[in-house]
Amino acid sequence: MLRRLLSSAPVALLLAAGLTTVAHAGEDPIGNDPNCRGQWLAVTTCAQDTGGAPSASGGSSHQASSAAETGGSSTPPPCTYTKLVPQPPADNLGWDGHKPGDKGAVYQVYCPDTMRIGVSWIPDGGPAAPPVDPEVLAHRAVDSMKLVGPDIASPQAAGTYAVGVPMWLWVNQSPTTFGPNTATASAGAVTVSATAKVASITWKFGDGTSVTCNGPGTVYQASSGMKPSPTCGHTFAKSSAGQSGQKFALTATATWQVDWTVTAGAVDAGQFTEVRQSQSQVGVGELQAVGN
Repeated sequence: MLRRLLSSAPVALLLAAGLTTVAHAGEDPIGNDPNCRGQWLAVTTCAQDTGGAPSASGGSSHQASSAAETGGSSTPPPCTYTKLVPQPPADNLGWDGHKPGDKGAVYQVYCPDTMRIGVSWIPDGGPAAPPVDPEVLAHRAVDSMKLVGPDIASPQAAGTYAVGVPMWLWVNQSPTTFGPNTATASAGAVTVSATAKVASITWKFGDGTSVTCNGPGTVYQASSGMKPSPTCGHTFAKSSAGQSGQKFALTATATWQVDWTVTAGAVDAGQFTEVRQSQSQVGVGELQAVGN
């Protein structure tokens, strides 16, 4: 399982694959040297999620990849697996229920493409490979949701609106246009569940103004008369005359908040955002005074 690195002891040295340690037989690499006391020595190795644990000697190097996932087909970014020498204390969460002396070891896992770091216990020659970055799986889960831009209900592209009259803005809600939407993705023994929901929508009206609303907006009711929307609205100060098609170009950009958690094979969670956009048009005219 992948855990965030919780130990406060720093990594003293990273040895590239194939190099030997500097300690001689019979010497204590930590206890007698005050500069090293309390440090960890780490041996770096790379591995891929192909069914085998990384070499304990640090002598092999592979690019991380996986074909055992669901919810996406992209290849995960490479991760580096670093065996901690000596191993962390028995109460460190990186042991994941195991203990010193078990047939396995605690590795530091670093995925540079997503700048994530953690620790994982990996059995010696066990069937489970080091886990891929859970955030990569979360992105795969989101890809499977097929999220799209906002489904604009108001303003209507076929309608004509008036300068100085409050316009109410709202969107239709569905799992793919507003959320919530939940999906999972897996690789090896790790499964991630991700839930996406629109956190805000930024409206740009083509007149040089914009507004950001934290919600779907409020559906207009005739009883509201000329009142402005209580949640999301805009009032045009000029007409769309002279614009392409005599209409302003309208864009609605939704920011989706994605919360993900590992549900199997590890303990981890996180959050990121996705953006989706829709485009439309809005015609705005001047109110004409009617004489007696």
